[in-house]
Amino acid sequence: MSDGIVLLVDDEEELRRSTAQALELQDLTVESFASGEDALARVSYAFNGVVVSDIRMRGMDGMTLLQRVREIDHELPVILVTGHGDVQLAVTAMREGAYDFLEKPFAIQALDSIIRRAMDRRGLVLENRRLRAVAGKRDDVETRMPGRTPIMVDLRYRLRAIGASDADALIIGDTGAGKEVAARALHDLSPRADRPFIAINCAALPETLIESELFGHETGAFPGAIRARYGKFEHARGGTILLDEIGSMPIDLQAKFLRVLQERTITRLGSNETVALDVRFIATSKVDLEAEVAAGRFRADLFYRLNVVTVRVPALAQRQADIPLLFLQLVREAAARYGREDGTVPPEVLADIGQRDWPGNVRELRNAADRFVLGLDTRSTASPSSQDKEPMRLADRVSAFERRIIASAIAAHGGSLRPVYEQLGISRKTLYEKMQKLGLDKRLLSGDGDDHG
Repeated sequence: MSDGIVLLVDDEEELRRSTAQALELQDLTVESFASGEDALARVSYAFNGVVVSDIRMRGMDGMTLLQRVREIDHELPVILVTGHGDVQLAVTAMREGAYDFLEKPFAIQALDSIIRRAMDRRGLVLENRRLRAVAGKRDDVETRMPGRTPIMVDLRYRLRAIGASDADALIIGDTGAGKEVAARALHDLSPRADRPFIAINCAALPETLIESELFGHETGAFPGAIRARYGKFEHARGGTILLDEIGSMPIDLQAKFLRVLQERTITRLGSNETVALDVRFIATSKVDLEAEVAAGRFRADLFYRLNVVTVRVPALAQRQADIPLLFLQLVREAAARYGREDGTVPPEVLADIGQRDWPGNVRELRNAADRFVLGLDTRSTASPSSQDKEPMRLADRVSAFERRIIASAIAAHGGSLRPVYEQLGISRKTLYEKMQKLGLDKRLLSGDGDDHG
C-alpha cells in the first residue's frame, strides 16, 4: 500500500483526537478536521488517501460531505462512522457511493482494516490513471473537461500550460460553464496539488464579517471575538485560494485585497503584525470585469493585476457538437453516483439533448443526466428560451435536425461509422456526403481525436 493520508472528520474534539492517535499508532498518516468544509480543502482529483467522517455533525454532515467529495472525484473512498440509530442512514450512504461504514463503538483494528483496503483501492485508481496518461489515453484534465471541439482542446492545452506555473489566474465564463472545475484542474496540475484548495464565494460572504472571514482576527478585535481565529487566507497554508465571483467583492475590500496580491502578506483584525502568505490566487467571474471597471464597481488596478493570465471557459452554445458526448459522460457519472447500472441512451434522446438550448450550461446538462438515470423526464430541466426565438426557415430547420441526428449517432457509437449508417438506413456514401455538407467530423464527436499535450 502506498503512503496515503487519512482525512479524519469529527466535530467532537476528544473523540477526534483519540481516534487520530490510535490510527497513528497503526502507522497511518492522519490529518484531523472539526468540519467537513475544512476537510474538503484537502480533497482533489489527485488526492492519495481516504476520508473517514462521522455522519452526525454540526454544519456540514457526513452525508453532505460524501456528496461533495464524490462531485470532486467519485472514486475517492469515503468511510462513514455511525451511531447505533443511524445504520439505515449508513445503508443509504452505501447506495449513494460510500466505500464502507462502521458503527460506534468500534475497535480501532476494524477501522484500520477498512482504511487499508480503501487505501489499496485508491492506489490502484491513481496508478491506472497514470498508466492511461502515459499510454496517451484521456488524462485527468480531459476526464474533467471533456469535448473534442477545437475550443475545448485549446482550453485543456492552456490549463496544462498555466497549471504547471505558479501564476495567479482569472477564469471567465457563464454560470454553470465549469469555472470551478477549471480552477481545481489548475490547482491539481500545480506543485501545490498536495496542499489545501480553499474556495471562497465572494457573493455569499456577509459584508459585516467578510474581513474577519478572509484575514482572521485577534481576541477582542470586535464584540464577540472571544478567541483568536485564522482567516481563510491563512488556512490555505501553501495551497490555492479560489475567489469565486470576485466581481461581487465590495469596492473597499478590493483595495485591501490588492495589497495582499502585491505584498503576499496579511494583517489580522486587531493586530499590527503582518503574516507572510504563501498561496496562489485564482479568481472567477461571470460578468465582464472591464465593464465593471468602466462603471466604477471594480478597481482598474486590481483587474490588471488579476488579468496577467486569463482562461475563458466556453458556454455549451459555443461547443454544441460536444453536447451529446458530454451528456453520455454525465450519465455514466450519475449512474456511478446513484449506484445504477450503466444504461444505453437512446439515439432519439441524444438527438433531443443535442438540439436544445442549455443556458445553465454543464450544470443544467448534469441535472438532465441525473434525471435520465433516475428515470425522470429530462425535459423537466429544459429552458423555455428555445421557444422564444424567431422561427427558422423550414430548410434550415431540416438541416439543423439532420445534423443533430447524425452527430448524436456518431457520438453514441464512439466515432464508428458503420453502425451509424446501418442504424439510419442510409448508404456509407450518403453518410459521408451528408457529413461533408453539414460540416461534421467524426474525430470531434468521438474519444479518438488528437489533443494537445
